[in-house]
Amino acid sequence: MKTIRGLIIVILLVIFLSSCAPAAPVVETEPPAITLPEPTPTFTPEPEPVLWWKDIVFYEIFVRSFFDGDGDGIGDFQGIIQKLDYLNDGDPNTQDDLGIGGIWLMPINPSPSYHGYDVTDYYDVNPEYGTMDEFKQLLEEAHKRDIKVIIDLVLNHTSTAHPWFQASQDPESEYHDWYVWSEENPQTPGPWSQNAWHRNAANGMYYYGIFWGGMPDLNYDNPDVSAEMMNVSKFWLEEVGVDGFRVDAARYLFADGFVQQDTKETIQWFEDWRSFYKDVNRDTFTVGEVWTNLQVTAKYGQGMDSLFMFDLAEDIKNSTYYPDPSRIIQSYLTALEYFPEEDFSTFLSNHDQQRVMSLYEGNVDKAKTGAFVYLTGPGVPFIYYGEEIGMFGNKPDENLRTLMQWSGETNAGFTPGTPWQPADSSYQEVNVAAQEGEDTSLLNHYRSLVNLRNQHPVLRVGAYLPFTSSCRLIYPVLRIDDEEALILIANLDRRVQEGCTISIEESPLVGDYEIEVIFGEGEFASISFEENGAILDFQIPVDLDPWECFILKVRR
Repeated sequence: MKTIRGLIIVILLVIFLSSCAPAAPVVETEPPAITLPEPTPTFTPEPEPVLWWKDIVFYEIFVRSFFDGDGDGIGDFQGIIQKLDYLNDGDPNTQDDLGIGGIWLMPINPSPSYHGYDVTDYYDVNPEYGTMDEFKQLLEEAHKRDIKVIIDLVLNHTSTAHPWFQASQDPESEYHDWYVWSEENPQTPGPWSQNAWHRNAANGMYYYGIFWGGMPDLNYDNPDVSAEMMNVSKFWLEEVGVDGFRVDAARYLFADGFVQQDTKETIQWFEDWRSFYKDVNRDTFTVGEVWTNLQVTAKYGQGMDSLFMFDLAEDIKNSTYYPDPSRIIQSYLTALEYFPEEDFSTFLSNHDQQRVMSLYEGNVDKAKTGAFVYLTGPGVPFIYYGEEIGMFGNKPDENLRTLMQWSGETNAGFTPGTPWQPADSSYQEVNVAAQEGEDTSLLNHYRSLVNLRNQHPVLRVGAYLPFTSSCRLIYPVLRIDDEEALILIANLDRRVQEGCTISIEESPLVGDYEIEVIFGEGEFASISFEENGAILDFQIPVDLDPWECFILKVRR
C-alpha cells in the first residue's frame, strides 16, 4: 500500500514540475503543401464534317466549250471567271443568277485529246485552259461567291503519251508494272465484250485498255500505282485547294480474271481512299460515276460521299417524255431504300448522253417538268451546262459538248475568234440573252426552282412522301421536315387534268392548314389531315393545265 501511495506522489510531483517549466518557443512553419489533383481536361468532341454538298445545286462545265476569255477559240479558266456571276453572284438576295453552289469541271489536266480523259500529267492543268495560277484564281473567285469547285479525277487510265506509259514500254523499267502487259494477246474481251488488248508497236507486247488503245488502264495490283494516286488526290486538295472530285469510270480499277468490273478489290480501294482523303480534308466531297444498276451502285456507298443515279435519271426523263408519274415515284423510293440519308446525286443528262432537250424534241414544257421533278426531289442535283436554256445535242460525243450559247451573235457569243468547233445551229434562237428577260423562259424556270431549293431546306433534305391521285398523269408528292411542309404537284401531260384528288395514308401532319402558293399560279385555300396524318380524296381546287407545276406551302 505504501508503495502505491509513493508512486502516486511521484507522478503528481512530475506533473506539477512540468506545469511550472517555461514554455518552449513557438516555431512558425509553412503549412504543409496541398497537392491538388490534375484538372480533368474538358473533352471537346470534334465537330461533325460539314455536309455542304447536300445544300447546293451543282453545274457541270466542259471548260473547252463554256466561254473563251482570251479570244483563241478555246474555253478557259478566265472565261469561267467572267461568267461566275451568271452562275451565282454571291448575293443570296438576288434572283437573277442561277443560284449554283458548286461547279464540276470536266478534266482540266494536260491531255492530247479535246475531251481530256486521257491524262498526261496529274499534277498540272491543260495549258489551253490557262496556268495553274489562273486556275487558283478561279478557285478564289468562286469561293468568294460561296461556290465550291470539284474536278474530274481520272483514276482508271492514262494517256499513252503519259511519261509513265512511255517508260513502261521497256520491260526493265520500274514503270513496266504500272500497266498490264502481256507478251501474247490474251484475247479476253473487255467488260462490255469489246476488244480490251492493244498491240504496242514499240515492244510488240499487248497492253490492257478497256476504253480504247489511247487510254491504257493503270495496274492497281501494283501498290506503287495506288500510292501515287493517293498523292495526286492530296496534291489537289492540299496544295491547290479544290473542294473534291468527280470520279470517272470508278468500276474498273481492279480486274479479277474474267470479272473486270465492280470487284471486291475495287470497292475496297475506294473505301481506303475515302479514309485517306478525309484525313487530308474532312470536308472533301466525292461523287462517283458507277454507271450500272442501283443494286451494284450501292456497293460503292462507303467509298464515296455520293453516287450518280443513272436509273433514276432515265426514269425521270422517260416518264416526263411519255407521262408516267408512278414510275418516277417508285424510282425515287427505290433510291431512298438504298440511300436513306439522301446522299445520292441526280441529273437529267451529262456529257456522255443525249441532251435532254433533244430527247424532248424541243418541247420546252416537257423540259420544264423534267427540271421540276429533279430540282424539287431528294439528292444532290447536277445541271449540265446549257441544259437550263434547252441546248440540243446527239451523239457523237463532240455534239454533246458544243459551245455554250450565250447570245444570237456570231459563234453564239462564245468567242470573237475562231471556235474550236462550230456552235449548234440552234444558237440564234436558243441562247441566254434571248431568255434573260422572258419571265416564262426555260432559263428563268431553272432560276426559280434552284433559288427556291436554296431557300427551303425541306426541298434539299426533307422526307419524300408520295400521294396517290385520281388523275394518274399528275405527280403529287409531300416534302416535309421538322420545320416545313411543301406539296408538289405537276401535270406531266399535254391535256388538262380536271377534278383531281390526292390521298395519303399517313403523314406527320395533323389538323387544319392554310396553303400558300410559292411556285405556280392558282388559288388554294386550306387542307385538313386526320389524326394519323391521313388525307382522303382532297379535291385539288384548280384544273391543271398541260405541264403545269405547283409548289404549295402548308402552314398553320
